[in-house]
Amino acid sequence: MNVTEAAVETIQREMTAFARRARASAGRMHPELSLVSYTLLGHLEEGGGCRATDLAAHYALDKSTVSRQVTALERAGLVERRRDPEDHRVQVLHLTEAGRRILAQVTVSRRAAVRERLVDWAEEDLEWFAACLVRYNAGSGGEAGGA
Repeated sequence: MNVTEAAVETIQREMTAFARRARASAGRMHPELSLVSYTLLGHLEEGGGCRATDLAAHYALDKSTVSRQVTALERAGLVERRRDPEDHRVQVLHLTEAGRRILAQVTVSRRAAVRERLVDWAEEDLEWFAACLVRYNAGSGGEAGGA
């Protein structure tokens, strides 16, 4: 195995460990909010709302998967559907006030957990790591399946 192959293998292994840790910690941050739910709520907040089909396309998820997640978020009172003012046939998903509150709480907890893991890192290492993650994610075309 050459150096590049070994590095790619290490990166893939560590990213898998990272994803597992993120999924496991999501339940501890808020028992009713899975990592997928948290991600969907964050997307809705960033975009000011969107259609369920847009969520499915953005995260490369099956529409039925997104539908189940959205239904659960609606039942929990975190998301609501509103008619699009420009096209009344379309329903747009928006965060409720409770959704905003829980998303903010979980975001604070998640950032604190990341800060704790990085507390001993030098500032230049943090900036380099952040830039590498941005570069990596930009190269994936923003698709969730681009691992």
